[in-house]
Amino acid sequence: MNKELKEFFANKEAIGEMIRFAIVGTLVTAIHYGVYWLLQLVMNMNIAWTAGYIAGFIFNYYMSAYYIFRKKTSAKNGAGFSLAHIVNYLLQMVLLNFFIWIGMSAELAPVGVYAVSIPVNFLLVRFVFKKM
Repeated sequence: MNKELKEFFANKEAIGEMIRFAIVGTLVTAIHYGVYWLLQLVMNMNIAWTAGYIAGFIFNYYMSAYYIFRKKTSAKNGAGFSLAHIVNYLLQMVLLNFFIWIGMSAELAPVGVYAVSIPVNFLLVRFVFKKM
């Protein structure tokens, strides 16, 4: 393991953030997937995915600020969080369409999407609340 990873895993605060991120991420994922699953039954999957993403995004911002990183919301971290989530959203849209293109069902494709995008999102959001 490289030095930065060793330092990260030795840091109790960082481990707490990761645990809280997992809890919030589970709730956000449930909101996102629930909205997507319901809406994709009656509309285009990309629109359904976007609606679910927006619902999860709003919940995620406040929980990330107050619960995960224990910071107040501000224009600066709101802008950084939004930028991180634009990257995350685009990554998710590409992955969702890719997994469906290779033959995964619309109901199961999000599993692959989340497996890739959640760790990337944690790193981006952590940077926003710790470095900005």
